[in-house]
Amino acid sequence: MATPTWTRRHVLSLDDFSAEEYNIVLQTASSFREVLSRRLKKVPALQGLLVANLFFEPSTRTRSSFELAAKRLSADTLNFAPATSSLTKGETILDTAKTYVAMGTDMMVIRHQQAGVPQAIAMEMDRLEARVGILNAGDGQHEHPSQALLDLFTICSILDPDRPALDLLKGKKIAIVGDILHSRVARSNIWSLTASGAQVHLAGPPTLCPMLFAEMGADRPGPLFLHWTVEPALQDADFVITLRLQKERMEQNLLPSLREYHQLFGITRARLKLCKPDVKVLHPGPVNRGVEIASDLMDDPEFSLISQQVTSGVAVRMALLYLMGGGKI
Repeated sequence: MATPTWTRRHVLSLDDFSAEEYNIVLQTASSFREVLSRRLKKVPALQGLLVANLFFEPSTRTRSSFELAAKRLSADTLNFAPATSSLTKGETILDTAKTYVAMGTDMMVIRHQQAGVPQAIAMEMDRLEARVGILNAGDGQHEHPSQALLDLFTICSILDPDRPALDLLKGKKIAIVGDILHSRVARSNIWSLTASGAQVHLAGPPTLCPMLFAEMGADRPGPLFLHWTVEPALQDADFVITLRLQKERMEQNLLPSLREYHQLFGITRARLKLCKPDVKVLHPGPVNRGVEIASDLMDDPEFSLISQQVTSGVAVRMALLYLMGGGKI
């Protein structure tokens, strides 16, 4: 597979991604999706390279997806466990990262509960001229680029399975419903979807969908709208992305109750009748069944793309690791 034009050493945020970069990721992921459909699901693209997964925060889907993606590309992997690391003895995060560099790490996939940690490590790698690529796997309430890219790939693949591309979303209406305030997924999705020219509608309680998000829609190809009731966001929507209520990040009582939230903002079959007849529903997981989305709807393949998102995640993360590591092959 010929390597497309790719110049990024790090993938930290989607706010400055170009349309060409989005399309490179989509096209590369499409090629790897074909690889994953084979009986032998492994290619030697990154053989000899070392990928370190530094997850300072709990994760199931993202961590497993990145580890599998690296192994499918024949890279060696190292997994970091903070509870048994030298962090418990007072070592700094930057010193931990330098230790992995000294071991010969070529790329680091980093998740941290504090915003800006992957960026700080990337800056230190550049200062040291270490030529180590940093991929942000979620930092605080900042961004989660690979999740937004796999959501984009999932949606575009529904619209055109053979040629997923950014321009397929132009003019489409996409609703993002739920805990916008605490969601790094929402922030990255806003950047990617407005870059496509889609109409993005955010909906949630005022405490979880503040007006400050309207600023993210300035000077973007696609418009961004905020709603404090769910019905306007769902009206004639082509896709609905529902978000987990991140109770662990809520320092104040921002909701009266989970039951009331579901009554006002939960995605149900009745509410989907407001959308286009062929509407599809996404959720980044993990899901609070019966809160953000009705349990039966989550398992209905007619509407739910949740399983496809997980499958897309491996192909998209293979694409990112491949593109970032392509200069070293």
